[in-house]
Amino acid sequence: MSAPHPLLVALNRFGLGGRGAASVYLASAAADPRAFVRAEIDKYQPKLPQDAALGPSATILKNLYDAQEQTRLARLASAAPPTSPAASDAMQPATPAVPPPPAPDGKFVQTMFRAEALARIRAATLAPVGLGERLVAFWSNHFAVSANKSGFVRASVGAFEREAVRPYVLGRFGDMLKAVEQHPTMLHYLDNQQSMGPNSRGGQNQKKGLNENLAREILELHTLGVGSGYTQGDVTNLARIITGWTYAGRDGRIGPPGSFAFFANWHEPGAFPLLGTSYPDGGREQGEAALADLARHPATATHIATKLARHFVSDDPPPALVTRLADTFKKTDGDLKAVTLALIGSEEAWTTPLSKVRSPWEFMMAGLRLFGRAPEDPGAVLNPLNQLGEPLWTPPGPNGFPDSAAAWASAEGMKLRLDLSAQFARQVRDPPNPADLLNDALGAAASDATKQAVSRAETKPQGLALLLMSPEMQRR
Repeated sequence: MSAPHPLLVALNRFGLGGRGAASVYLASAAADPRAFVRAEIDKYQPKLPQDAALGPSATILKNLYDAQEQTRLARLASAAPPTSPAASDAMQPATPAVPPPPAPDGKFVQTMFRAEALARIRAATLAPVGLGERLVAFWSNHFAVSANKSGFVRASVGAFEREAVRPYVLGRFGDMLKAVEQHPTMLHYLDNQQSMGPNSRGGQNQKKGLNENLAREILELHTLGVGSGYTQGDVTNLARIITGWTYAGRDGRIGPPGSFAFFANWHEPGAFPLLGTSYPDGGREQGEAALADLARHPATATHIATKLARHFVSDDPPPALVTRLADTFKKTDGDLKAVTLALIGSEEAWTTPLSKVRSPWEFMMAGLRLFGRAPEDPGAVLNPLNQLGEPLWTPPGPNGFPDSAAAWASAEGMKLRLDLSAQFARQVRDPPNPADLLNDALGAAASDATKQAVSRAETKPQGLALLLMSPEMQRR
């Protein structure tokens, strides 16, 4: 297979697709595709315009606690026994039971989730290239949490991404790692608030012990990776080291409600070895020292380099590319901007055929960008994502959604994409000419086969559906 068109590499491999009716944008991309991609790195803004309105996670969780208390009080009121009827009323028929009001915490959770989803959708549809948003989605999937865990996670998952992922996608990996592992959403998702050192004051009083979920995923998924040489003993010792890492509850006893807190009464006392290094007892700092070393470990560099190359280039990434990215990671102390620039600057990224299939999220964003749409209702994206098997912020497990072509290229999955494409094309108001839209969005990068198929369509909706299902819209 020949090397892909450079414009498709810029728009599809590194971005979220071209934007129709944006001739100046396309001309800039076509003139120097590599510079076009690099420019977004230099201009990347981690904060979303909606940040102030959405608020920090501590505020969101405090509001959730308040809503849960309202629900509790409403349930108590509805369950209270009725007062004794007066004698004169004794023979009157009983008043039908009134159902309790809908749970205010459930409404709050869904309102927050949809507001966060809309902010993410609009950021992806309005970005010049979409590389920054691709990196956010990549790292959010690397440090996966699931909104299906609980209302706590569903309400705060967007804030988790805004606070622990977005600020660091072009920063230091060690800083992101620390922000992620100390975020209340991750601590709750992997149950570290239930972990007590068996020899701590709390463990002794409550007869409770370790929960190794977070420690295991830190080693297996977040840093070193499977097969990197760590042992079950390392998992257990890391779990001991990060006991006491929790978040404050509604009573605010150990900190502002909904914020990260180190609770010394639950921390396992003592020094513990991890990967051959002993970490002296130091409270919260003991765990932070361990994370800092894990972030710099050579196995972490290789694990991260492999995942980035697999995501952006090929399911079987060129070994030389992985080695260069890992070397950059190690030489720069995990500088993710340097690693990303090394990826953009690699010849492999511009010459390897576009064999990856866009995930449902990427496909939906590419379709919106093609038509120049930034929806006001997140349901227009959330519902199709549910149908396509990639519900937003709801992966099947801590290892996130799969990142291979085969995962998204099944016959059933492509049939669903076709049905959704046809449905969307029929609903477009004042539909553009499909051939003109293809030219505006991709110009010379569009293949002759796609141009011919689109131009021969019998109706505009049919032509638009064919465009959405074309290799230029499905492959990256």
